[in-house]
Amino acid sequence: MRTLISTAFVSLDGVVEAPGGEEGYRNSGWTFKDVEFLPEAFEIKGREQEEAGAMLLGRVSYEAFSPVWPGMEEFARYRTLPKYVVSTTLKDSDLVTDWGDTTILRSLDDVAALKRTEGGPIIVHGSARLNRALSDAGLIDRYHLLVFPLLLGAGKRLFSDSDKDAQKLKLVEHEAYANGVQKQVFDVVGGARAR
Repeated sequence: MRTLISTAFVSLDGVVEAPGGEEGYRNSGWTFKDVEFLPEAFEIKGREQEEAGAMLLGRVSYEAFSPVWPGMEEFARYRTLPKYVVSTTLKDSDLVTDWGDTTILRSLDDVAALKRTEGGPIIVHGSARLNRALSDAGLIDRYHLLVFPLLLGAGKRLFSDSDKDAQKLKLVEHEAYANGVQKQVFDVVGGARAR
């Protein structure tokens, strides 16, 4: 069974919306304009590219990343990884042609089936709505979080507010940086991998 990793820039109050400057959000670009940049705080991002066997995105994040990421040197490894987009509306003709193999998945059952295939970890970038659905379905095995010392108030959240049983996490890696950013890596205890 493949490991499904959710990776996110998240504010202390759980907001993940528009960290890099996407339009339409009041605090857009909060990871770069509100906190001093320290390269060591982003070490995990390079490691994720090297370890990942595939990338999983929701439609909105795919449409935001696909015009930009294929040409960015800092995301060069992702060009060659298989990509999967969870969407009920996206068509094959909507996919970009310069970002490697991309497959559209229509449901969380399709994601669960993908996890049962051979290969390296599947990494989820952005995709707030998809992350909440994956978490509620018990499909996430690990979280890679860079927690920023900001309270953003309104905005898309990483975790759902659905009424469900407690989900225990085990802290397996952590570090605090001089700019106040904290790296927190959690394994989901008794998660999908254990089933």
